[in-house]
Amino acid sequence: MDSHSLDTDRRWLLEAVELSRRCPPSPTAYSVGALLVAADGSVLATGYSRETDPAEHAEEVALRRLGLAGRPSGSEPPVAALLAGATLYSSLEPCAIRASRPTPCADLITASGVRRVAIAWTEPPILAPGGGAARLRAAGVEVVVVPGLVDAVREVNAHLLAG
Repeated sequence: MDSHSLDTDRRWLLEAVELSRRCPPSPTAYSVGALLVAADGSVLATGYSRETDPAEHAEEVALRRLGLAGRPSGSEPPVAALLAGATLYSSLEPCAIRASRPTPCADLITASGVRRVAIAWTEPPILAPGGGAARLRAAGVEVVVVPGLVDAVREVNAHLLAG
């Protein structure tokens, strides 16, 4: 079975959207869900925005669960072999600019060793200009935007999109 099929990506992204529904509401932040999935289809970690801290991003939470978020640059993560073939699924494009933390999620992902990211929607320029996908691609990370899921992500984030 191709672990990177469109159907597989869509299934995991729908799980990410479901995780995003758990986010505490915020008038100044997106509700995002993320899963790190190994090449064999096992879930390595999950996270959603503001899960345990008001400034947390979903990707950051998932990476931290594996001991990767905030790691010193150049240190080899203990799960590097697992991450080599893993995919990070995020309901929204990982951030390229971050006001609440020194390192944006795109940089955390690159530093983690994850080489593939699948997203349901690129970040609309409402809170920040976006650009996480381009930043990841420039660092050699494969980024896949899975079609047909934008409406589900928009619905979860309707509080930011109205008006």
